[in-house]
Amino acid sequence: MGSITVKIATRWYICLISIFMIAVFAMFMIVGENSYIAIPDNLDLFVAQYKMMKNTGTFFAQGANVPFLNGISRDNLPGEFYLYSVLFMLFPTYIAYVLGYLLKIVIAIVSCLLLAGDMMENENPGDIAWICAFAYGILNLFPAFGIAFASIPLVIYLLRKIYRLGFSRACVKYFILLFLYPVVSYFSYFGMFILGYLVLAIIWRLIADRKLSLPLCLALVILALGFVAFEYRLFGEMLFSDEVTIRSTMKDASMGFSQIMGECAAVFTSGMMHADDAHRFLVLPICTVYFVFLNVRYILRRDFKGMVHDIYNLFAVLLVFNSLIYGLYYSEGMRNFVAFLLPPLTGWQFNRTIFFSPFIWYASLFVVCIRMARKENVVFRIAARVIPIAAVFVILLCSEHYNDVYDTAYGTAYRIKTGQEVDRLSYREFYSSRLFDKIKGDIGYDESQWAVAYGMHPAVLEYNGISTLDGYLGFYSQEYKEKFRKVIAPALDRKENTRIYFDDWGARCYLYSGTDDSIVMATRSYTGVTDTDIYIDTKALSELNCKYIFSRIEIGNASEKGLYLEGTYEDPSSPYIIYVYGLEN
Repeated sequence: MGSITVKIATRWYICLISIFMIAVFAMFMIVGENSYIAIPDNLDLFVAQYKMMKNTGTFFAQGANVPFLNGISRDNLPGEFYLYSVLFMLFPTYIAYVLGYLLKIVIAIVSCLLLAGDMMENENPGDIAWICAFAYGILNLFPAFGIAFASIPLVIYLLRKIYRLGFSRACVKYFILLFLYPVVSYFSYFGMFILGYLVLAIIWRLIADRKLSLPLCLALVILALGFVAFEYRLFGEMLFSDEVTIRSTMKDASMGFSQIMGECAAVFTSGMMHADDAHRFLVLPICTVYFVFLNVRYILRRDFKGMVHDIYNLFAVLLVFNSLIYGLYYSEGMRNFVAFLLPPLTGWQFNRTIFFSPFIWYASLFVVCIRMARKENVVFRIAARVIPIAAVFVILLCSEHYNDVYDTAYGTAYRIKTGQEVDRLSYREFYSSRLFDKIKGDIGYDESQWAVAYGMHPAVLEYNGISTLDGYLGFYSQEYKEKFRKVIAPALDRKENTRIYFDDWGARCYLYSGTDDSIVMATRSYTGVTDTDIYIDTKALSELNCKYIFSRIEIGNASEKGLYLEGTYEDPSSPYIIYVYGLEN
């Protein structure tokens, strides 16, 4: 019994992580679809797309269209070999989402431990590596690409092994794993940058070693081929399609020098929505203090060689580099230069280098803590464990985006304590499948009939097996955007900011209000709509073969616009009141 207690005490960090994983899984299973899952760029985007592909059986389909945005190519959606996609093929959608969250934690821990062990061959990184890896794994980053974030240290580990083992027999398995790596990554968000960083690493080692690393050059080719093989749909669209897409007309903000520097500073200190790693609360202050201490000491010792070769300073340089690239993206001249050099990448957001900063921040924290743990002073050794644990709590409590664990725990506790719901939509309420099944049955809906959403995300319809003319996608036909623009022209003419939003971006191909800035709200209560009239060109909508408008708003000028009310629908499981309108052709 005593030996078991000792083992548990010495492996406290594994117990802590295991308890968290079990507790989170239990919470999401018990609360179920009443969980509060982030909506922006999540439930309104990828989750609905995966459900739509499952509904239509198009995960592996070739030459097929999917029923949104008037029927776009299946090739424009996430590939079937991406591990996150596989989860949605195999499991019910909500379960797949929860498993995706837990799996990215496991992948982050395994990846970080492999890398830490490789970099510290003569030292056991132990509990500090486990907790720092766990902290990285629970970061509330872009959910659809959580696994891709989590696997960044894995590709570094594989490349280090290849560099050191060369063309030996032992290296073969690492080349194979590198070819398979795209299964846990995503080219347009991560892969392209990994290849770019690898080119820089090859140049760096060429200068340092005074010879070209042929194993790394081969690794570059193998990794690129892996991305081409596993994301063949994306490469087919990028390289072999002559379709003009909305990327050609997208316009980003063009900033002056001072604004760009301000943007660089802001993203360095606070991150951004899809890479909200909460580092500013604890990790940034600790790493900044250590950076100053470390380099003042190097300067006082006149050890400039040590300063240049210290990996902690390399991390600092990479963090600054990523932030500078993020800011430079808002230079119109820089964007035009990239588009000129690589025309297929017109509209490509090369500022996604910032997606690599969360790993670097927490790798920097690990370096600080492991160096503290080497000290004889017991205070430093205790602090080396307390700091990463504190970072875990900061992540869980202070993340502003995609914090599903906190939001679900808080919302559930609020419901139990007050007997009321928080004023936001749960997963079940957002999609309201029972309500839409009732509507579809009542109106005799079949999937050949096209519809649009008004006052809610088209993703709600997509999830529920309703074919939509509207939708959210960053890559679709410019020709269709122009056709849909005719439908919403009356609204755009009334609201200049909405016109700019659609004309200069257009990824959200929605029906807009002609009065309110937004009528799409992720709340149970539907307040703030000041104008119930709809501003559309009904004839243009009819020409797109639209049959129904599913609206969260009772449209005030329906008859004037040639719309008739099919029915008004409610269900106890949903906070929605849905007004279904037909078009008088």
